[in-house]
Amino acid sequence: MAAAARRAAALLPLLLSSPSGACIPLRRTLSLIPSPRSYRVLSHPARSFSTSPFSASASASASNGAAAERTHELHLYNTKSRKKEQFRPRAPDGEVGMYVCGVTPYDDSHIGHARAYVAFDVLYRYLRYLAYEVRYVRNFTDIDDKIIARANQLGEDPFSLSKRFSDDFLSDMANLQCLPPSVEPRVSDHIDQIINMIKQILDNNCAYVVGGDVYFSVDNFPEYGELSGRKLDDNRAGERVAVDERKRNPADFALWKAAKDGEPWWDSPWGPGRPGWHIECSAMSAHYLGLSFDIHGGGEDLIFPHHENEIAQSRAACCDSSINYWIHNGFVNVNSQKMSKSLGNFVTIRKVIEMYHPLALRMFLLGTHYRSPINYTIEQLNVASDRLYYTYQTLCDCEESCQQQQKNSGDLLPANILNCIQKLHDEFETSMSDDLHTSVALAAISEPLKVMNDLLHTRKGKKQEKRLESLAALEEEIRVVLSVLGLLPPSYHEALQQLREKALRRASITEEHVLQKIEERTAARKAKQYEKSDEIRKELAAAGIALMDGPDGTTWRPSVPLSDATSFQGDSRTYYQASVGRAGLQY
Repeated sequence: MAAAARRAAALLPLLLSSPSGACIPLRRTLSLIPSPRSYRVLSHPARSFSTSPFSASASASASNGAAAERTHELHLYNTKSRKKEQFRPRAPDGEVGMYVCGVTPYDDSHIGHARAYVAFDVLYRYLRYLAYEVRYVRNFTDIDDKIIARANQLGEDPFSLSKRFSDDFLSDMANLQCLPPSVEPRVSDHIDQIINMIKQILDNNCAYVVGGDVYFSVDNFPEYGELSGRKLDDNRAGERVAVDERKRNPADFALWKAAKDGEPWWDSPWGPGRPGWHIECSAMSAHYLGLSFDIHGGGEDLIFPHHENEIAQSRAACCDSSINYWIHNGFVNVNSQKMSKSLGNFVTIRKVIEMYHPLALRMFLLGTHYRSPINYTIEQLNVASDRLYYTYQTLCDCEESCQQQQKNSGDLLPANILNCIQKLHDEFETSMSDDLHTSVALAAISEPLKVMNDLLHTRKGKKQEKRLESLAALEEEIRVVLSVLGLLPPSYHEALQQLREKALRRASITEEHVLQKIEERTAARKAKQYEKSDEIRKELAAAGIALMDGPDGTTWRPSVPLSDATSFQGDSRTYYQASVGRAGLQY
């Protein structure tokens, strides 16, 4: 019982936090603490009801501790071992240490950044869901060649420029509902730690000084290449390091760069200068997490040279340094091409969320496993936005029904509802514990959403015993899934309104125009001008506006724009299921 309570408490920040600072009503969080009764979920047609999302595992004995609650042990793919491994933290009863390489803030953040930091935000959230305490460190490289070049181009101070783009990045992350890390260090604030680490590397004969520059000697570190699998002969200088003939080996990389005119610099034992790219992460991760910790993450492009060099530096400074799990996310392509400025397909986060809800972008990113390459297209983003709307509309309808009507007394729920909840719980934990298969976790909510819509809108569903209690229980379980995936909005109603506003912007029309078209269509139908009525519907459907006819009249909702409007058939649930299947989002 104590372990279950600790686990519920660990989830509360996930449920309560939001970019706007809005809070979920307390009544919803109280139900996360399991009641003292025990559960036998699958062996009986009905059981005592609790809205706790942890009811499936709450029967574990309190004496077994938090570990007893982990019915599905977490497995993560380790780049270093090239296989999935069971996650075993260094300190089972202490903090999990996780370091993720942050941005070099010299321009607006792009969807590749979004892909990386959403992936590690989900890992952060799921570790907390599993009742681990996590110290999450994500840095800013606020001094770098690219920052200096961009600042000179704009006639701006390098630190002012990096601060501006750092603030913009944090705003982007808040919009995507990425939780703030525990610490967000900046390179410029940790020069002393960097210099001390370089001294240790020099003392251990793994670096050398040339004219005020300090280079790491890969020849003096025989294990170089163990992360990437590269042989020393295959290695090249880091992408941010110009080839220098003074280097003993072309693969040697800069730990410290001698000062140049017009560049920021700091005093050091080797003269004025600034840090190289790679040393900063070794120094800051050691400062905040120690020389050995659990998880180091970043994009696949960082495996070599950045993370390879980090290992070499950290081990050269202290032979006992080690990191248990190296985790990397896959690349983002745009319309099946590599994203790059030279190809003109460079897509920033801000550009996307001008037209789409930020959580639609997050939904799209989570629709593909984090290690697989993901292909960004407007079509798939439209499908993700449509699915998000359907999800929030169902949950909003559920919330309104439960608020407006009085629930019946009693604890028992129908067997089909209990089984649906249990299945969702099991599929969610199984998929997430298998190297964070978010696409499978998202697919798991499809059936509960369908059941909720049946209870809300069909004649048979409205007559089902314990209907409101069933709706509340299903909503609570889905809420937990959305919380861990970072897709739970502060308000379903507000999110729906925002999704509608974005759809109107994409269609370049106003809601007044849509309502006018609805009136024209209604008049045409009354006059039995069905061809005109169909044309109005097709016109709006082609722009991503679906008309929904009901007993109270015609309403509208955002939809995937249809190239062939006649393919739109049935209600929103049918269309939602068809659109997900057509898009191939790996559900």
